Amino acid sequence: MDIKKRIRLGDLLVENKQISEAQLNTALEEQKKTHRKLGKTLIDLGYIAESNLLTLLSQQLNIPYLNLKQHSIDPEVFKRIPEILARRFRAIALSAQNGEVLIGMTDPSDIYTYDELQKVLKCPIKVAAISESDLLTYLDTGYRSSDQIDSLAEVLDDELAETDFDLQSLSTSSSSSTDAPVVKLLQAIFEDAIAMQASDIHIEPDSNILRIRQRIDGILQEKLVDESRIASALTSRLKLMSGMNISEKRLPQDGRFNIKIKNKNIDVRMSTMPMVHGESVVMRLLDHSQGLLNFDKLGIPDSVLSPLRQLINKPHGLLLVTGPTGSGKTTTLYAALNEINAATTKIITAEDPVEYQLPRINQVQIHEKIGLSFPAVLRTALRQDPDVILIGEMRDKQTVDIGLRASMTGHLVFSTLHTNDAISTVNRLIDMGAEGFLVATSLQAVLAQRLVRRLCPGCRQIHILDHQDKLWLTKLSTDDSTLPDFYQAVGCKECNNSGYKGRIGVYELLIMTSQLASTLQSGDMALFVKQATQQQRKQSLTLNALERAKQGVTSLDEVLRIAGDISVQSHANSLPKA
Repeated sequence: MDIKKRIRLGDLLVENKQISEAQLNTALEEQKKTHRKLGKTLIDLGYIAESNLLTLLSQQLNIPYLNLKQHSIDPEVFKRIPEILARRFRAIALSAQNGEVLIGMTDPSDIYTYDELQKVLKCPIKVAAISESDLLTYLDTGYRSSDQIDSLAEVLDDELAETDFDLQSLSTSSSSSTDAPVVKLLQAIFEDAIAMQASDIHIEPDSNILRIRQRIDGILQEKLVDESRIASALTSRLKLMSGMNISEKRLPQDGRFNIKIKNKNIDVRMSTMPMVHGESVVMRLLDHSQGLLNFDKLGIPDSVLSPLRQLINKPHGLLLVTGPTGSGKTTTLYAALNEINAATTKIITAEDPVEYQLPRINQVQIHEKIGLSFPAVLRTALRQDPDVILIGEMRDKQTVDIGLRASMTGHLVFSTLHTNDAISTVNRLIDMGAEGFLVATSLQAVLAQRLVRRLCPGCRQIHILDHQDKLWLTKLSTDDSTLPDFYQAVGCKECNNSGYKGRIGVYELLIMTSQLASTLQSGDMALFVKQATQQQRKQSLTLNALERAKQGVTSLDEVLRIAGDISVQSHANSLPKA
């Protein structure tokens, strides 16, 4: 390898017919304006693919071109380059052998960076070419704030021990001192959660330790901190931020606040609950910087999306979205509102809480303590001349009755309900006291949904089916004569060794046809379930999840989890027991 030899990148690319002279001149002019490196400029202009550029450089410099997703990284060696330098130089330390460190660089021809890294590491280095997208992924996951959380917790614990400082005074004074350990610790906790795309943070004091847990892709991941005395300081500071009463520790409290972490605006909904060893804190993180999703980005299959779009554009009727807590119901409803939001449509929502503020939409925050309940808001909303009404959740008979009657009087009504599947939703409405004829007349459709975890594309492996797998799949789907390849989770650094990265929705849509409405009006629930099951025969939640597994998006384990979560009774003819 001869990294020290000077390479004129533009001439090299032209000589190898990767770009033309005209493209090089254009890129050089653009480079003068942006001051970015020539290689990055050429890639951004679309003149050359990053992989082609790095392949050519690796051949010219006689160095390897590594795919980080398939290359193991030594965590101890990785941290020998400080994060600020790794981001500035676009380089990371991969491994060490015989006193020599292997460095991955996005621009291996950069002699200045090569020299600076040698000074930092104070040892000989070898260079490999890596892609910038892979590098940025590993920077975010590799430099997690876990170690920083530990060290800051120790500093804060020492400070409390040495000065015997009052916890309430500490949390109050920390607002005027950005160097206060409690503030730094909270910042590290939030930065770590945002980097890992966590949806919730749990802070739970125990007798001798403090548990900090993050819900990532629906699964809690735990970190233990030995300094249990800092729990009260953290809780007091968070209470101040959310406007709670910091002196009240015997009763549950709710609040919210906004923070800006790594150029992202995060809305934090916070809840406290008194426990034996202190107060448990749970914070839901809502990332407003992502913007509102639309139907096309939710991954809804065409067989569901096409009729769903027709339903949300009807002038009246009731559309319910069902599923357990955390299944993405609110996201789906906001996507529906986003699609029909227009200057010609008056939309009013009653929510508890209002998660995202939507332009042009009149959103009402429910406040039970002052009498601003769902029924009270809905009665007033109907006098506000709305075209569309969104009810955050149908919790009682009164809300159900108002929603059903509003849909009969020329309004399009959206709402959510906690049921396991689409078919059982009708039973739930009737159990809540709704009249069968009202449900049959008003209900247009029920969309049931779940979230399944996406397999990490960098480490997934072929799943070898055993006898039980094949038997279950044969019972579930008889359309395919041969079973496709399925994949299973493995785990790598990119996915934090979980084998999964992100989630995607699976859906089933039950449309209230004239036949189903007539059967429901007659009161024959057994026949209604039979007819509805027949409609769902080829588009149930489990079959939708199985289709995602066939595409390699998720694993059979996730399909089995969905199947086990659904009421088998209402799908007796189409789903086996998982």
